[in-house]
Amino acid sequence: MVEAVFLDRDGVLNELVLNPATGEYEPPHRIEDMRLFPYAIECLEKLQDSGYELFLISNQPDYAKGKTTLEALEKVHKKFDQLLTSQGIHFREYYYCFHHPQGIIPEYASECICRKPKPFFLFKAEEDYNIDLGNSWMIGDRDTDIECGKAGGTKTILIEESLSVHKRGKSLPDYKTKNLKEAVNIILQIDKGIAQK
Repeated sequence: MVEAVFLDRDGVLNELVLNPATGEYEPPHRIEDMRLFPYAIECLEKLQDSGYELFLISNQPDYAKGKTTLEALEKVHKKFDQLLTSQGIHFREYYYCFHHPQGIIPEYASECICRKPKPFFLFKAEEDYNIDLGNSWMIGDRDTDIECGKAGGTKTILIEESLSVHKRGKSLPDYKTKNLKEAVNIILQIDKGIAQK
């Protein structure tokens, strides 16, 4: 069986963006706002080189909420993927949930099976790619990420991204870190015995 690292996207791999209309920091809606954290590529490279399969699990409800279009979200994803693949980073699968129970777009305003904290995508990866969830990790900056990982049986790391502080505080992650760099150091130290500088 295969070990994997499941990652949330916004606030973990790329910067959150201030939405002037809401006054909140949110996922990017435009390709020019998709900015990876400066250490993201290096961190993903370390995980990839250590034999982990990489998966993304991201709630993207802003179309359901009427804040943007599906086309815009797809363009942002393509930009994100381009930034990674151009540096030799390859995710085995991108899992996006576009639903929200309080959405205003009828076909996406539902209590779906795939929205975190539900572990639907973890189990899908387990089935499709022979992933050993018990020896895999979930990294995110919100309680929903940690609860998803716990429900799926992975080890969990909460990144305490300052802009998403109001989205956490109730979950019990296995580890807490300031950023992805620290999270990757923990994973490699625990699983591989590799001490990082």
